[in-house]
Amino acid sequence: MEKLCIRGGAPLRGTVTISGAKNSAVALIPASILAESPVIIDNLPHINDVQIYIDILQELGATVQLDGSSLYIDPTNISPKPLLNGKVQMLRASYYLMGAMLGRFREAVIGLPGGCNLGPRPIDQHMKGFEAMGATIESQDGALSLSASHLHGEKVYLDVVSVGATINIMLAAARAEGLTIIENAAKEPEIIDVATLLTSMGATIKGAGTDIIRITGVPKLLGCRHSIIPDRIEAGTYMIAAAITGGDVTIEQIIPRHLEGITAKLEEMGIQVIEEDESIRVIGDRPHTYRSVDVRTGPYPGFATDLQQPITSLLSLSRGTSIVTDNIYTTRFRHVDELGRMGAQIKVEGRSAIIKGAQGLKGARVKASDLRAGAALVVAGLAAKGITEIAGVEHIDRGYDMLEEKLKALGAEIWRKDERVNSHGA
Repeated sequence: MEKLCIRGGAPLRGTVTISGAKNSAVALIPASILAESPVIIDNLPHINDVQIYIDILQELGATVQLDGSSLYIDPTNISPKPLLNGKVQMLRASYYLMGAMLGRFREAVIGLPGGCNLGPRPIDQHMKGFEAMGATIESQDGALSLSASHLHGEKVYLDVVSVGATINIMLAAARAEGLTIIENAAKEPEIIDVATLLTSMGATIKGAGTDIIRITGVPKLLGCRHSIIPDRIEAGTYMIAAAITGGDVTIEQIIPRHLEGITAKLEEMGIQVIEEDESIRVIGDRPHTYRSVDVRTGPYPGFATDLQQPITSLLSLSRGTSIVTDNIYTTRFRHVDELGRMGAQIKVEGRSAIIKGAQGLKGARVKASDLRAGAALVVAGLAAKGITEIAGVEHIDRGYDMLEEKLKALGAEIWRKDERVNSHGA
């Protein structure tokens, strides 16, 4: 079993360049299925979720070539082959294959998605949109079978704001007949990124980034070249890491407007944040000098749920008592027990974690239960006294590009070890 090891206590200093957004990449890659000629996606992050999607597209018959951070996809020979298990069950975002396949082929058979276990994350709003557009949906052997003899535009009101449902309906609507209107749509930057790709392919989309999106379907989409937006969650994680270590880090190749939620909270805690056009500099102090704050996650532009876990680590060292409430995922507190092993004083009550600031954290053996829980443990390990060993590294690898290399460049002492090798005395 591979573990990530961190010797904490070193302030992070220097400059880090942010990779392309994971949450965009896992939607843009399946969106390429809708085209009938090659698509090139630039600024692609080197993460496991991307590799899984590459394998899935090749299984469907696409020609795929990865050259550095650019991905060439020729979807010409893709067929609507059923994907019942295997790779699709390793990836939460595999549900985007439903909208893409339905849009191009009017049919899809996709196994229920996997990914991080964050409690109930129903895809009923996705299905509501597909059914409104004329699709018939059946459940069979752990998979969903979708078909539509006539896929047509329709007005769809989302009962809850959902990034996944908004994008999935956009994908299907891009090649449906007529006008589709998504009301109460998600407004995340990744929505705009997907809309930009589809528009470059020839789709007609208005309102992306607002709560009402209008998509006029077209019979054919062609390939294009598209560069992914910077990963705001990766950037936010490095901002928190700089703060918790009392460091001085400049985070480059970002869109500061996408980070207003985390920036506001860090400034509220008394941490210096300096914004430039495409960078942010975070200058930290001793964590116990930071003020406690209350954090409530919400749809963009609210505080991102994906940064809830990392900021919990930071708040565990601030003075006073903080409350973190996650309004998106009710069970996204599995990292709390692991932080407790490191000396954090956190109590979970319903949707909230009540955090009493501690004088310090100590290295311990902990386990990441999901991607952002892993990020929280990395952040905590950077500030802890002694060595922290993090199991469940595969979760972290799903969403952070070159994590160790980037942290080492900032002065962190971080390495991997294989427990199987050590257990044999090597």
